[in-house]
Amino acid sequence: MKEGRFKKNLYAVFFTFFFFFCSTSDLLLPRSPLEMLTGGRWDLLQPSIGISAMHMQLLHNNKVVIFDRTDYGPSNLSLPSQTCRNATVFDCSAHSLLYDVASNTFRPLTLRSDTWCSSGSLNASGSLIQTGGYGVGERVVRIFTPCDGVSCDWVENRAYLSSRRWYSTNQILPDGRIIIVGGRRAFTYEFYPKNPGKSVFILRFLAETRDPNEENNLYPFLHLLPDGNLFIFANRRSILFDFVNHRIVKEFPVIPGGDKRNYPSTGSSVLLPLSLTGENNRSKIAAEVMVCGGAPPGAFLKAARTIPKVFVGASRTCGRLKVTDPNPSWVMEQMPAPRVMPDMLLLPNGDILIINGASNGTAGWEDATNAVLNPILYMPDEPDPTRRFEILAPTRIPRMYHSASLLLADGRVLIGGSNPHRNYNFTARHYPTELSLEAYLPRYLDPQYSGVRPSIVTVELAGNMLYGKSFAVTFVIPAFGMFDGRVSVRLVAPSFSTHSTAMNQRMLVLRVRRVVQLSVFAYKADVDGPTNSYVAPPGYYMMFMVHRGTPSVAIWVKV
Repeated sequence: MKEGRFKKNLYAVFFTFFFFFCSTSDLLLPRSPLEMLTGGRWDLLQPSIGISAMHMQLLHNNKVVIFDRTDYGPSNLSLPSQTCRNATVFDCSAHSLLYDVASNTFRPLTLRSDTWCSSGSLNASGSLIQTGGYGVGERVVRIFTPCDGVSCDWVENRAYLSSRRWYSTNQILPDGRIIIVGGRRAFTYEFYPKNPGKSVFILRFLAETRDPNEENNLYPFLHLLPDGNLFIFANRRSILFDFVNHRIVKEFPVIPGGDKRNYPSTGSSVLLPLSLTGENNRSKIAAEVMVCGGAPPGAFLKAARTIPKVFVGASRTCGRLKVTDPNPSWVMEQMPAPRVMPDMLLLPNGDILIINGASNGTAGWEDATNAVLNPILYMPDEPDPTRRFEILAPTRIPRMYHSASLLLADGRVLIGGSNPHRNYNFTARHYPTELSLEAYLPRYLDPQYSGVRPSIVTVELAGNMLYGKSFAVTFVIPAFGMFDGRVSVRLVAPSFSTHSTAMNQRMLVLRVRRVVQLSVFAYKADVDGPTNSYVAPPGYYMMFMVHRGTPSVAIWVKV
C-alpha cells in the first residue's frame, strides 16, 4: 500500500515537471520519476553578472575570466569612473569580468578591442593568451595574468598576429608555444610567441574543408596527441598534422553520415582520457577522439537566409576514432536526442557531460530553436553501447548560441551566456539575452557519496611536477571501512570555452604504484607523474583523486 502511494507521488512529481517544461517550445527529454531524483542538481549562482558569457577560462587561482564581444553597445556592468574617462574603451560599461568561484562575486575588467568569436589558451605560467576577434580586434593578442589582489587586468598588443583570426582555435604545444589555427577566410596557422623567421604558414586542408556559403570549418577541433602530432578536425574531415615540419602525416577516414560538425553547423569534440597506467612509453599510449552533434548540409542557409526561417533537425550522432590505431575507423553511436551547439566536458571520473544547445537549426543570429534542457552523460568505458548515454536533470534556462561552460576544481560545471541576437535583447521570444550564471552539480556531488569522497591533504612536488618523476599524495577517506583499496589520480587541464569548443581540454589518468594506510582514515598513494610534454604540455592542471567514482576537490599542480 505504501509502495503504491510512493510510486504514485513520484509520477505526480514527474508529470508536474513535464507539463511545466513542455509549456515552452523547448525539448525536455523523457526520464523516469526515479531518474529525476538522481540526475544531478542545478544551482543559480548569479541572476545577472551584467554581461553574457560568450567566452570563459578557469585560472589556477580558482577565478574565471568571462567576456563577451565589445561592440554590442553598453552592457549591464559598469566600469570604474576613472576607466570611463579613457577614450580608448568602447563605452563606459564592462564587457569582461573576473568571477571568484569561492566567494561567488565578480569585478569588471577592461577590454579595449573587440573579442567577438575569439580564441584562447593558458600558457605554461598560467596566463591567459587570448587571440583575435573582430574588426580592430582581429590581430590582437590579449594577456591576462592572475593575481591575488584586484590590480590585474587585460594587457593588449594590437598588432601581434600575422593573420586576422576570427573563429580560430588554439592549442598549447609540448614546448610551451601556442598554435593558432584557422579563422574566417584564414587558411593558415601561426604561433605565439612568434615563430623565428617565417611567422604564418598555409594549411590547404582548411580551404578544402570550407563549404561555399556555409563554411562549416570554423573553430576547427584541435587535440594534441601523445606522439607529439596534432589532430585537426574540420567539417567532416580530419588529419594528423606535424606542426614542427609543417606537413600532414595522415588523413583519417571521413566521419560517416552527411552531417557537418564545425561552425556554424556546430558540434563538439573531446579527446578521451589518456591512460598512463601502463608502460611509460609515449608510443604506446592510446588516444581516442569523440565528436558529437552538428547539423545536416544546408541547415545554416535554411535558417539564416530563408523567409520564414526553416530550422532543420540537428545531428544526433557521435563518432569515436582511435587515432593511434594503425588503420583507425569511426565507430558511430546515437545520442538520446539531436543536438547542435553542445558543449562536451570531461568530468573528473572520466565520464563526458554533453550540455547546452538546441535540437533544430544551427549557430548564428536566431538560427536555432527548441533548446535541449537536459544534459546528457556519456560513459565511454561502459561495455554495452546501449547503456552509455544517460539523460540528466534539466535546467530551466535555455543555453543557446553564445553560451559557454567549464569544469571547476570542486567538480561542479559552470554555465553561462546565451545571446542569439545581434545586440542585447531581453524581451525576445523565446530566447532573450541571458546574463545569469549557474552551476550543474553532477550526481557524484550528492550528499550520499560524502562518506567515500576522498580529500587530498598534501601533494608532493605540487608546484614543480617533473616529467617521469614519482610523487606522493596523502588523502583521507572520511567514512571508516569504506576505502576499497583503489584510487585513481587524474590531471585535468582547464579549457578555454567558447562556441562549443573546449580548447586545450585534456585528462591524464596517472599510474598509482601503491597505496599505504597511515591511520584510521588517512592514506598515502605513490604516483608516477606525466611521462613527457607530449602527453602533458607544461602548465597548471587540476589534480583530482577519484574513489568509487567519486572525485575529490582538485588541488592545482604545475607540470
